[in-house]
Amino acid sequence: MPQPNILWICSDQQRFDTLGCYGNRFVETPHIDRLASSGALFLQCYSQCSVCTPSRASFLTGRYPRTTRCRQNGQDIPADEVLLPRLLAEAGYTCGLAGKLHISACHPQAAPAGERRIADGYAEFHWSHHPAPGWPTNEYIRWVREHGAVYATPPFAGSRYVRRGMPAELHQTTWCAEKAIGFIEHNAGFQRPWLMSVNIFDPHHPFDPPEDLLRRYAEHLEDIPLPDYLPGELDNKPATQLQCHSGAYGTRGNYPADTMSPTDHRWLRAAYWAMCELIDRQVGRILAALEASGQAEETIVVFMSDHGEMLGDHGIYLKGPFFYDPAVRVPLIVSWPGRIAPARYTGLAELVDLAPTLLEAAGLQMHAGMQGRSLWQGLTVGSLGAQRPDVYSEYYNGFTPGGFVTMLRTERRKLVAHHGTGTGELYDLEQDPLETVNRWEDAAYRSDKLALLERLCDRMAWTSDPLPVRRAIW
Repeated sequence: MPQPNILWICSDQQRFDTLGCYGNRFVETPHIDRLASSGALFLQCYSQCSVCTPSRASFLTGRYPRTTRCRQNGQDIPADEVLLPRLLAEAGYTCGLAGKLHISACHPQAAPAGERRIADGYAEFHWSHHPAPGWPTNEYIRWVREHGAVYATPPFAGSRYVRRGMPAELHQTTWCAEKAIGFIEHNAGFQRPWLMSVNIFDPHHPFDPPEDLLRRYAEHLEDIPLPDYLPGELDNKPATQLQCHSGAYGTRGNYPADTMSPTDHRWLRAAYWAMCELIDRQVGRILAALEASGQAEETIVVFMSDHGEMLGDHGIYLKGPFFYDPAVRVPLIVSWPGRIAPARYTGLAELVDLAPTLLEAAGLQMHAGMQGRSLWQGLTVGSLGAQRPDVYSEYYNGFTPGGFVTMLRTERRKLVAHHGTGTGELYDLEQDPLETVNRWEDAAYRSDKLALLERLCDRMAWTSDPLPVRRAIW
């Protein structure tokens, strides 16, 4: 059977509960919901890190952040790491990217001007780390100027923490879709299989959707629930969380959950959801182009995000050394009509499994350095059997604030170890699904804590690099 095309759509900082298919009753996401109904919907999928670079390096290689040696934002992925698109390109695929990559340092003052690349396999590369100007190689900004416009996100009257984004037709999400559509239509004329990575920046902060999408929420603003936060809950949690309560990344005044009004919280939530709605509209356009090109039946479509967003839950915005579900639980949908059986998977899953799964779907061998496991055979019959007994995530001084933090989550419990501090978090997910009450020092949970620490130690040991391959017994 011919190798499938792969349309891989990855948003940035989109938590799991932002889509209708995940139970959100406020957002309108009909296109992604339809994709979910036709394929595999993972209800409990976890990222391997709560910040961008370690997560992206992990799912692109099928290796854990510690193993890739790409543990922090601002690090360069080592040149000897092998990415999925490179493996596909070597097997005859044409690979393209539009939007963000972020597996090396991305800063306007960094060299080279843009993002350092390794042998990543992308033959077509339309780079835009984020929408705002700042890099001479930001292709999105050139596109805006070619349309006779100027990039601007003026203040929004409803809340000083929200901005009015570019109109939908000139938005970076739309530009990513335009590049994807052009790639899909052009490659329909060739026999070679293809991979297209559509790496949308939204719904990453700043919270700046098109104003018309944002205004739709004004009619029922008071119905939008406030963040899940119990006053005083941070008193027995790690100090970094209380620090970030006064401002994201420990910077006072940077989305300060402790001083925002209820209206601020609701507008921020509305803006975030409006950004997700624009993503859905553009996903719909891409899928329509795929169908019109006659390639839908020979294309695997993946929709996912690299990590989540706290969005005020637990009194915190944005991201950091946090392993609450809003920070690390992400949407994951994998669809291929006629090959992937429609199913809703409630078991635990990790993004590290995606690269080996796509390799097997393409009829290729898993790379020897990969640590994830292929789900392909189970996806084709609609049953993954015994899924993971636990999921594991890492934060090794990944961003501001720092710290070395690891997480192990089972169906019933979640343990977060803050290494070197003598502190941590333990949540009874049966009694406390919102992770409000920290049981780390609770004597009644002592045996649970010990058992989970042992399992966490095992998972950390199993991240040891399988490379180089053993060649002899001596």
